[in-house]
Amino acid sequence: MSSRYITQREVEQKTGLSSATLHRLRRKGRFPDPIKIGERRIAWPENEIDTWLATRERQPLRSASAF
Repeated sequence: MSSRYITQREVEQKTGLSSATLHRLRRKGRFPDPIKIGERRIAWPENEIDTWLATRERQPLRSASAF
């Protein structure tokens, strides 16, 4: 199954995560590593990002009354 490759900017837009958060999650092994597609360019297979989004744990929002 082939997949389209998406840039870091596209990953940030799709996930709602900042570049710093992506880096931190990758370092902890909690986010897929990118693939080097050029000398100075990386990208992610879009299907890996879609799978990560579909399987990650959903964190409930804290209610205002909990403060």
